Amino acid sequence: MTVEALLTPPARGDDAEAAPAAGPSRQPPYRGRVPVVVVVVLGSLIAAAIVYDAVIHSELHRTQRSLALAEHRLGQTRSADATTESALTSATAVRNNRRQAVAQTTAEVTATRQNLNSASRTSFIQSLNIAALHTCLTGVSNAAAAIASVDLPAAVNSMTSVSSVCLSLDGSGGGLAYPFDFPDPFILTAGSQYYAFATNSAAGNIQVIQSADLSHWTTVGDALPHLAPWAQPGATWAPSVLQRGASYVLYYSAVYGSSNEQCISAAVATQPQGPYVDNSQSPIVCQLALGGSIDPSPFVDTDGTPYLQWKSQGADGQPATLWSQPLTPDGTSLVAGTPTAMLQPDRGWQHGYIEGPSMVVSGGQYLLFYSGSDWKTASYAVGFADCSGPLGPCTDRSGQSLLASQPGLSGPGGPAMFTDPQGNLWMAFHAWLPDKVGFPYSRPLFLRRISVAGGVPQVAP
Repeated sequence: MTVEALLTPPARGDDAEAAPAAGPSRQPPYRGRVPVVVVVVLGSLIAAAIVYDAVIHSELHRTQRSLALAEHRLGQTRSADATTESALTSATAVRNNRRQAVAQTTAEVTATRQNLNSASRTSFIQSLNIAALHTCLTGVSNAAAAIASVDLPAAVNSMTSVSSVCLSLDGSGGGLAYPFDFPDPFILTAGSQYYAFATNSAAGNIQVIQSADLSHWTTVGDALPHLAPWAQPGATWAPSVLQRGASYVLYYSAVYGSSNEQCISAAVATQPQGPYVDNSQSPIVCQLALGGSIDPSPFVDTDGTPYLQWKSQGADGQPATLWSQPLTPDGTSLVAGTPTAMLQPDRGWQHGYIEGPSMVVSGGQYLLFYSGSDWKTASYAVGFADCSGPLGPCTDRSGQSLLASQPGLSGPGGPAMFTDPQGNLWMAFHAWLPDKVGFPYSRPLFLRRISVAGGVPQVAP
């Protein structure tokens, strides 16, 4: 029997006879349409999802554009607010300066009138030129009125026109040179002319006056019409000037941004009286950790190297300190490195205060003059120290102050040393008038000759 025979099942006769004839099969009529319906439904769902997604993306895009536009408008609003706030700050500072100038000038007028009524000055009054007195008082009153009406040029002209006349009435013998408010003075000798610079007052950010003989001064105006972008207005202090070739560099201190601390900057001009321009984005000296930096004073060593000396206010247990550091040849910045401390207050009469450095070389000896004690009081005075060089170290030689309150002046300070064309050494300084100490009284400009004998300076009568 073959394999095929074994695998083939036997036929059943009944089944064979009963089997119907082969023919085409019949299926339900809906079975072939089910996949088509599913595809159509799924396609519709997908299409709907695509349309919905497109709508959502469109709405999201519109929302993002609206948000970006709102953020842009918010930025513009914030910028406008910042501009408005800055303008308001500047306007407030200008207003306060003008108020202070009016108060100072008014105080000067009041003080003069009080002096006229003082019985202790009867003999002095009797010797006065009444016409000169009337001219002086009229000029000062006109200056005060001009300041009150925001007419600075008229105020400057009024003060200039009566300066010499008012000086002729001075009977103090203290060396009064300019009878109006002129604190923290500095004298620059340029050719045959002297230019004096001082802390902001009625004449602007940095006031400057000019003289050919140190006796008759003409008010020039504002040496620094515009401050550096970082500087806050209303507190430009203690200017000084260094000539470098055909250029002049003005150093001054101003409030650095929102720190409320003073820092030092440099401005440049092509003529001694200015205008000086300062486009710096940051100060050249700014010891914020030491309470700020003020009172810049340039010094040129015998080999021609320029230095800048200044004061740090003192903070967090650090005392006030006088510093020195070399300048670049053009004088507009410090040489890289760290400053050197020269002097700190260690004398009883200083009461913990020291400021306003001014260095000279006399007979090969480096002498550092400075102010000590509280500037708002009659105890303010001038001292000096010996130094081994422009960077120190320095030894204080002022067991007692070199120049203190005396008949005709109170609380002298802010010394600025300079030499006239004949080689004579001078000290410019400010001082209160007797019994008129502290704000709102003025600190006029004084000048005194200085001699040095045996290494010790002496102030001439």
